[in-house]
Amino acid sequence: MTLDRQQATASRLKLGDKMKIATWNVRTMLQKGKFDNIKQEIDRMKISTGISGVSEVRRKGAGNIVSEKFQFIFSGGSDHERGVGVILDQKVSKALNGYWQISDRVLLVKIAGKPMDINIIQVYAPTSASSNEDLEKFYEELEQAKSNCKNDEPTFIMGDFNAKVGERGEEKSLGQHGLGIRNERGEHLVEWCETNDLLIANTCFKQPLRRKWTWKKPGDDTKNQIDYILVNDRFKNALLSAKSYPGADCFSDHVPVVAVVRLKLKKIKTQPGNIKLNIGLLKADQDLRQRYTVAVKRRFQGLEEFEEVEQHWQNLKEAITEAASTVIPPMRQKAKQKWMTDEILDLIDKRRQAKNDKEVYENLHRVIRKKCDEVKEV
Repeated sequence: MTLDRQQATASRLKLGDKMKIATWNVRTMLQKGKFDNIKQEIDRMKISTGISGVSEVRRKGAGNIVSEKFQFIFSGGSDHERGVGVILDQKVSKALNGYWQISDRVLLVKIAGKPMDINIIQVYAPTSASSNEDLEKFYEELEQAKSNCKNDEPTFIMGDFNAKVGERGEEKSLGQHGLGIRNERGEHLVEWCETNDLLIANTCFKQPLRRKWTWKKPGDDTKNQIDYILVNDRFKNALLSAKSYPGADCFSDHVPVVAVVRLKLKKIKTQPGNIKLNIGLLKADQDLRQRYTVAVKRRFQGLEEFEEVEQHWQNLKEAITEAASTVIPPMRQKAKQKWMTDEILDLIDKRRQAKNDKEVYENLHRVIRKKCDEVKEV
Protein backbone atom coordinates (compact mmCIF):
# COMPACT_ATOMS: atom_id res chain seq x y z
CA MET A 1 0.00 0.00 0.00
CA THR A 2 1.32 3.46 -0.92
CA LEU A 3 0.88 6.13 1.74
CA ASP A 4 0.48 9.87 1.36
CA ARG A 5 3.89 11.38 1.98
CA GLN A 6 4.82 14.75 3.44
CA GLN A 7 7.93 15.48 1.43
CA ALA A 8 11.06 17.59 1.81
CA THR A 9 14.25 17.99 -0.23
CA ALA A 10 17.23 16.44 1.54
CA SER A 11 20.96 16.52 2.14
CA ARG A 12 22.41 13.07 2.89
CA LEU A 13 23.45 11.25 6.07
CA LYS A 14 26.43 8.92 5.61
CA LEU A 15 26.98 5.55 7.22
CA GLY A 16 30.03 6.28 9.34
CA ASP A 17 29.23 9.30 11.53
CA LYS A 18 28.26 8.64 15.16
CA MET A 19 24.82 9.82 16.15
CA LYS A 20 22.25 9.06 18.85
CA ILE A 21 18.76 7.68 18.32
CA ALA A 22 16.44 7.71 21.34
CA THR A 23 12.89 6.77 22.25
CA TRP A 24 10.92 7.83 25.34
CA ASN A 25 7.35 7.41 26.52
CA VAL A 26 6.83 10.91 27.94
CA ARG A 27 3.25 10.16 29.08
CA THR A 28 1.92 13.46 27.74
CA MET A 29 3.06 16.61 25.97
CA LEU A 30 -0.07 18.58 26.84
CA GLN A 31 1.17 19.98 30.16
CA LYS A 32 2.55 23.51 30.06
CA GLY A 33 6.33 23.45 30.01
CA LYS A 34 6.53 19.73 29.14
CA PHE A 35 8.15 20.23 25.75
CA ASP A 36 10.81 22.53 27.26
CA ASN A 37 11.39 19.90 29.95
CA ILE A 38 11.91 17.17 27.34
CA LYS A 39 14.20 19.38 25.26
CA GLN A 40 16.27 20.20 28.35
CA GLU A 41 16.69 16.49 29.11
CA ILE A 42 17.58 15.73 25.48
CA ASP A 43 20.28 18.41 25.65
CA ARG A 44 21.53 17.19 29.03
CA MET A 45 21.84 13.60 27.76
CA LYS A 46 23.59 14.94 24.63
CA ILE A 47 20.88 13.47 22.38
CA SER A 48 20.34 16.93 20.91
CA THR A 49 22.66 15.80 18.09
CA GLY A 50 20.32 13.15 16.75
CA ILE A 51 16.79 11.77 16.60
CA SER A 52 14.43 11.46 19.58
CA GLY A 53 11.18 9.55 19.27
CA VAL A 54 8.38 10.14 21.79
CA SER A 55 5.36 7.99 22.66
CA GLU A 56 2.06 8.87 24.33
CA VAL A 57 2.26 12.47 23.11
CA ARG A 58 -1.54 12.92 23.50
CA ARG A 59 -1.77 15.75 20.96
CA LYS A 60 -4.78 15.90 18.66
CA GLY A 61 -4.29 15.50 14.91
CA ALA A 62 -1.04 15.55 12.97
CA GLY A 63 1.49 18.36 12.81
CA ASN A 64 5.00 19.52 12.00
CA ILE A 65 6.59 22.24 14.16
CA VAL A 66 9.81 23.77 12.86
CA SER A 67 12.12 26.05 14.85
CA GLU A 68 15.70 27.24 14.41
CA LYS A 69 17.10 24.45 16.60
CA PHE A 70 14.78 21.48 16.04
CA GLN A 71 11.82 20.03 14.17
CA PHE A 72 8.96 18.16 15.85
CA ILE A 73 6.74 15.90 13.72
CA PHE A 74 3.80 14.29 15.51
CA SER A 75 0.88 12.04 14.66
CA GLY A 76 -2.19 11.95 16.91
CA GLY A 77 -5.84 10.99 16.77
CA SER A 78 -9.15 12.74 17.33
CA ASP A 79 -8.75 12.87 21.11
CA HIS A 80 -6.00 13.53 23.65
CA GLU A 81 -4.92 9.89 23.85
CA ARG A 82 -2.00 7.89 22.45
CA GLY A 83 0.04 9.82 19.86
CA VAL A 84 3.64 9.52 18.66
CA GLY A 85 6.26 12.02 17.54
CA VAL A 86 9.85 12.47 16.41
CA ILE A 87 12.12 15.37 17.40
CA LEU A 88 14.95 16.05 14.93
CA ASP A 89 17.94 18.19 15.75
CA GLN A 90 18.95 20.97 13.35
CA LYS A 91 21.44 18.85 11.37
CA VAL A 92 19.10 15.88 10.98
CA SER A 93 16.20 18.19 10.13
CA LYS A 94 18.14 19.39 7.09
CA ALA A 95 18.32 15.77 5.92
CA LEU A 96 14.58 15.12 6.31
CA ASN A 97 13.34 13.37 3.17
CA GLY A 98 9.67 12.90 4.06
CA TYR A 99 7.29 11.53 6.67
CA TRP A 100 4.11 9.49 6.90
CA GLN A 101 1.67 10.13 9.77
CA ILE A 102 0.03 6.71 9.64
CA SER A 103 -1.99 6.72 12.87
CA ASP A 104 -1.89 7.79 16.50
CA ARG A 105 0.31 4.75 17.14
CA VAL A 106 2.70 4.70 14.16
CA LEU A 107 4.79 7.43 12.50
CA LEU A 108 7.40 6.91 9.75
CA VAL A 109 10.14 9.48 9.15
CA LYS A 110 12.62 9.08 6.29
CA ILE A 111 16.06 10.69 6.52
CA ALA A 112 18.34 11.11 3.50
CA GLY A 113 21.58 9.26 4.19
CA LYS A 114 24.74 8.21 2.42
CA PRO A 115 24.71 5.86 0.62
CA MET A 116 21.03 5.10 1.34
CA ASP A 117 18.04 6.56 3.19
CA ILE A 118 17.49 5.91 6.91
CA ASN A 119 14.02 5.04 8.19
CA ILE A 120 12.71 5.87 11.66
CA ILE A 121 9.40 4.31 12.75
CA GLN A 122 8.16 5.58 16.13
CA VAL A 123 5.43 3.51 17.80
CA TYR A 124 3.16 3.29 20.82
CA ALA A 125 1.70 -0.22 21.10
CA PRO A 126 -1.58 -1.04 22.88
CA THR A 127 -1.26 -1.91 26.58
CA SER A 128 -1.89 -5.41 27.92
CA ALA A 129 -5.42 -4.28 28.86
CA SER A 130 -6.25 -3.69 25.17
CA SER A 131 -8.03 -6.24 23.00
CA ASN A 132 -6.34 -8.60 20.54
CA GLU A 133 -8.12 -6.68 17.79
CA ASP A 134 -6.34 -3.48 18.87
CA LEU A 135 -3.02 -5.33 18.85
CA GLU A 136 -3.60 -6.77 15.38
CA LYS A 137 -4.56 -3.33 14.07
CA PHE A 138 -1.33 -1.91 15.51
CA TYR A 139 0.80 -4.54 13.76
CA GLU A 140 -1.09 -3.93 10.51
CA GLU A 141 -0.21 -0.22 10.77
CA LEU A 142 3.38 -1.16 11.58
CA GLU A 143 3.53 -3.38 8.48
CA GLN A 144 2.09 -0.49 6.49
CA ALA A 145 4.95 1.74 7.62
CA LYS A 146 7.60 -0.92 7.06
CA SER A 147 6.34 -1.60 3.52
CA ASN A 148 7.55 1.91 2.65
CA CYS A 149 11.12 1.04 3.76
CA LYS A 150 13.48 -0.77 1.39
CA ASN A 151 15.26 -3.88 2.68
CA ASP A 152 18.66 -2.40 1.86
CA GLU A 153 17.99 0.72 3.98
CA PRO A 154 18.75 0.92 7.73
CA THR A 155 15.40 0.94 9.53
CA PHE A 156 14.97 1.72 13.23
CA ILE A 157 11.60 0.79 14.76
CA MET A 158 11.34 2.14 18.28
CA GLY A 159 8.98 3.10 21.05
CA ASP A 160 6.84 1.72 23.85
CA PHE A 161 5.87 -1.79 22.71
CA ASN A 162 4.13 -2.62 26.03
CA ALA A 163 5.75 -6.06 25.75
CA LYS A 164 8.28 -7.99 27.83
CA VAL A 165 10.63 -10.02 25.61
CA GLY A 166 12.57 -11.30 28.62
CA GLU A 167 16.06 -12.69 28.76
CA ARG A 168 17.67 -14.46 25.85
CA GLY A 169 15.75 -17.28 24.18
CA GLU A 170 16.67 -19.29 21.10
CA GLU A 171 15.68 -16.52 18.68
CA LYS A 172 18.31 -14.60 16.71
CA SER A 173 16.33 -11.36 17.16
CA LEU A 174 17.30 -11.26 20.85
CA GLY A 175 20.65 -10.44 22.38
CA GLN A 176 21.95 -12.05 25.58
CA HIS A 177 21.07 -9.14 27.86
CA GLY A 178 17.29 -8.78 28.02
CA LEU A 179 15.37 -8.38 31.27
CA GLY A 180 12.73 -10.39 33.11
CA ILE A 181 10.28 -13.05 31.93
CA ARG A 182 8.63 -12.91 28.52
CA ASN A 183 4.87 -12.32 28.40
CA GLU A 184 2.31 -12.96 25.64
CA ARG A 185 2.78 -9.53 24.04
CA GLY A 186 6.54 -10.10 24.19
CA GLU A 187 6.13 -13.42 22.37
CA HIS A 188 4.15 -11.63 19.66
CA LEU A 189 6.87 -8.98 19.28
CA VAL A 190 9.70 -11.54 19.12
CA GLU A 191 7.84 -13.57 16.48
CA TRP A 192 7.29 -10.42 14.42
CA CYS A 193 11.00 -9.53 14.73
CA GLU A 194 11.98 -13.06 13.64
CA THR A 195 9.70 -12.84 10.59
CA ASN A 196 11.09 -9.44 9.61
CA ASP A 197 14.80 -10.07 10.39
CA LEU A 198 14.92 -7.42 13.11
CA LEU A 199 17.25 -7.23 16.09
CA ILE A 200 16.15 -5.84 19.49
CA ALA A 201 19.09 -3.50 20.07
CA ASN A 202 18.79 -2.86 23.81
CA THR A 203 19.04 -6.59 24.57
CA CYS A 204 22.42 -6.86 22.82
CA PHE A 205 24.79 -5.02 25.16
CA LYS A 206 25.89 -6.06 28.62
CA GLN A 207 24.62 -3.45 31.07
CA PRO A 208 23.88 -3.16 34.79
CA LEU A 209 20.19 -3.57 35.73
CA ARG A 210 19.68 0.20 35.97
CA ARG A 211 20.60 0.50 32.29
CA LYS A 212 18.16 -2.22 31.19
CA TRP A 213 14.79 -1.32 32.69
CA THR A 214 12.62 1.22 30.85
CA TRP A 215 9.40 1.36 32.89
CA LYS A 216 8.74 1.48 36.62
CA LYS A 217 5.32 0.22 37.65
CA PRO A 218 3.42 3.01 39.48
CA GLY A 219 2.93 2.27 43.16
CA ASP A 220 5.88 -0.09 43.66
CA ASP A 221 9.50 -0.63 42.66
CA THR A 222 8.85 -3.27 39.98
CA LYS A 223 10.98 -2.44 36.95
CA ASN A 224 10.41 -3.85 33.46
CA GLN A 225 11.86 -3.56 29.98
CA ILE A 226 9.01 -2.72 27.57
CA ASP A 227 10.52 0.06 25.40
CA TYR A 228 12.83 -1.03 22.60
CA ILE A 229 14.85 0.07 19.60
CA LEU A 230 14.74 -2.49 16.76
CA VAL A 231 17.05 -2.47 13.74
CA ASN A 232 17.13 -4.67 10.65
CA ASP A 233 19.66 -7.46 11.19
CA ARG A 234 21.84 -6.59 8.20
CA PHE A 235 22.70 -3.23 9.83
CA LYS A 236 23.46 -4.57 13.32
CA ASN A 237 27.14 -3.65 12.85
CA ALA A 238 26.10 0.02 12.75
CA LEU A 239 25.05 -0.32 16.42
CA LEU A 240 27.67 0.82 18.92
CA SER A 241 25.54 0.73 22.09
CA ALA A 242 21.95 0.75 23.35
CA LYS A 243 20.83 1.35 26.93
CA SER A 244 18.32 3.17 29.10
CA TYR A 245 18.97 6.49 30.88
CA PRO A 246 17.34 6.19 34.34
CA GLY A 247 18.54 9.66 35.41
CA ALA A 248 16.35 11.41 32.83
CA ASP A 249 13.11 12.94 34.09
CA CYS A 250 9.98 14.49 32.56
CA PHE A 251 7.46 13.27 35.19
CA SER A 252 6.97 9.97 33.35
CA ASP A 253 7.08 6.41 34.65
CA HIS A 254 9.27 5.51 31.66
CA VAL A 255 12.92 6.33 31.00
CA PRO A 256 14.49 6.88 27.56
CA VAL A 257 16.32 4.21 25.59
CA VAL A 258 19.28 5.56 23.61
CA ALA A 259 21.26 3.84 20.85
CA VAL A 260 24.55 5.11 19.45
CA VAL A 261 24.89 4.26 15.75
CA ARG A 262 27.19 4.98 12.83
CA LEU A 263 25.21 6.94 10.24
CA LYS A 264 25.83 9.85 7.92
CA LEU A 265 23.24 12.44 6.92
CA LYS A 266 22.68 14.30 3.71
CA LYS A 267 21.63 17.97 3.47
CA ILE A 268 18.31 18.82 1.88
CA LYS A 269 17.36 22.09 0.27
CA THR A 270 13.96 23.49 1.14
CA GLN A 271 11.60 23.30 -1.80
CA PRO A 272 10.02 26.57 -2.93
CA GLY A 273 6.66 24.80 -2.84
CA ASN A 274 6.93 24.58 0.92
CA ILE A 275 6.61 28.37 1.29
CA LYS A 276 3.14 29.41 2.48
CA LEU A 277 1.58 32.29 0.57
CA ASN A 278 -0.61 34.92 2.23
CA ILE A 279 -3.78 34.01 0.30
CA GLY A 280 -5.89 36.21 2.59
CA LEU A 281 -4.43 39.32 0.92
CA LEU A 282 -6.36 38.52 -2.28
CA LYS A 283 -9.58 39.31 -0.43
CA ALA A 284 -8.30 42.51 1.18
CA ASP A 285 -6.15 44.00 -1.62
CA GLN A 286 -8.03 44.81 -4.85
CA ASP A 287 -4.86 45.72 -6.77
CA LEU A 288 -3.20 42.43 -5.81
CA ARG A 289 -6.33 40.52 -6.79
CA GLN A 290 -6.32 42.16 -10.23
CA ARG A 291 -2.62 41.41 -10.79
CA TYR A 292 -3.18 37.79 -9.79
CA THR A 293 -6.14 37.47 -12.19
CA VAL A 294 -4.02 38.83 -15.06
CA ALA A 295 -1.13 36.47 -14.20
CA VAL A 296 -3.45 33.44 -14.19
CA LYS A 297 -5.05 34.44 -17.54
CA ARG A 298 -1.65 34.81 -19.18
CA ARG A 299 -0.61 31.34 -18.09
CA PHE A 300 -3.92 29.83 -19.19
CA GLN A 301 -3.47 31.35 -22.63
CA GLY A 302 -0.14 29.57 -23.05
CA LEU A 303 -1.51 26.13 -22.18
CA GLU A 304 -1.83 23.43 -24.82
CA GLU A 305 -4.96 21.33 -25.13
CA PHE A 306 -4.58 17.73 -23.98
CA GLU A 307 -7.04 14.92 -24.49
CA GLU A 308 -5.93 13.28 -21.24
CA VAL A 309 -7.92 14.82 -18.39
CA GLU A 310 -5.16 14.12 -15.86
CA GLN A 311 -2.50 15.94 -17.91
CA HIS A 312 -4.84 18.88 -18.55
CA TRP A 313 -5.60 19.18 -14.83
CA GLN A 314 -1.88 19.01 -13.96
CA ASN A 315 -1.14 21.88 -16.35
CA LEU A 316 -3.98 23.98 -14.92
CA LYS A 317 -2.77 23.36 -11.38
CA GLU A 318 0.82 24.33 -12.24
CA ALA A 319 -0.37 27.51 -13.97
CA ILE A 320 -2.38 28.61 -10.93
CA THR A 321 0.47 27.77 -8.53
CA GLU A 322 3.10 29.60 -10.61
CA ALA A 323 0.89 32.68 -10.91
CA ALA A 324 0.31 32.72 -7.16
CA SER A 325 4.02 32.38 -6.29
CA THR A 326 4.98 35.30 -8.55
CA VAL A 327 2.27 37.71 -7.33
CA ILE A 328 1.21 36.82 -3.78
CA PRO A 329 3.73 37.54 -1.00
CA PRO A 330 4.68 34.78 1.45
CA MET A 331 3.03 34.47 4.84
CA ARG A 332 5.03 36.11 7.59
CA GLN A 333 5.46 33.71 10.44
CA LYS A 334 5.27 35.29 13.86
CA ALA A 335 7.93 33.98 16.16
CA LYS A 336 6.41 32.39 19.23
CA GLN A 337 7.25 34.32 22.33
CA LYS A 338 9.40 32.20 24.63
CA TRP A 339 7.70 32.11 28.01
CA MET A 340 9.76 29.42 29.75
CA THR A 341 11.95 30.92 32.50
CA ASP A 342 15.33 29.90 33.93
CA GLU A 343 13.67 29.58 37.34
CA ILE A 344 11.28 26.90 36.04
CA LEU A 345 14.08 25.06 34.22
CA ASP A 346 16.10 25.04 37.45
CA LEU A 347 13.10 23.62 39.32
CA ILE A 348 12.75 20.92 36.65
CA ASP A 349 16.40 19.98 37.19
CA LYS A 350 15.90 19.88 40.98
CA ARG A 351 12.91 17.58 40.48
CA ARG A 352 15.07 15.25 38.38
CA GLN A 353 17.65 15.09 41.17
CA ALA A 354 14.89 14.24 43.69
CA LYS A 355 13.59 11.18 41.79
CA ASN A 356 14.39 8.89 44.72
CA ASP A 357 12.45 11.00 47.23
CA LYS A 358 8.79 10.65 46.24
CA GLU A 359 7.44 13.40 48.52
CA VAL A 360 10.00 16.04 47.46
CA TYR A 361 9.66 14.97 43.81
CA GLU A 362 5.86 15.37 43.73
CA ASN A 363 5.97 18.66 45.68
CA LEU A 364 8.42 20.08 43.15
CA HIS A 365 6.20 18.86 40.31
CA ARG A 366 3.23 20.77 41.77
CA VAL A 367 5.36 23.92 42.12
CA ILE A 368 6.55 23.59 38.50
CA ARG A 369 2.99 23.27 37.17
CA LYS A 370 1.85 26.26 39.23
CA LYS A 371 4.78 28.39 38.01
CA CYS A 372 4.09 27.39 34.39
CA ASP A 373 0.42 28.42 34.75
CA GLU A 374 1.41 31.77 36.29
CA VAL A 375 3.99 32.62 33.62
CA LYS A 376 1.71 31.58 30.72
CA GLU A 377 -1.09 33.82 32.00
CA VAL A 378 1.12 36.94 32.06
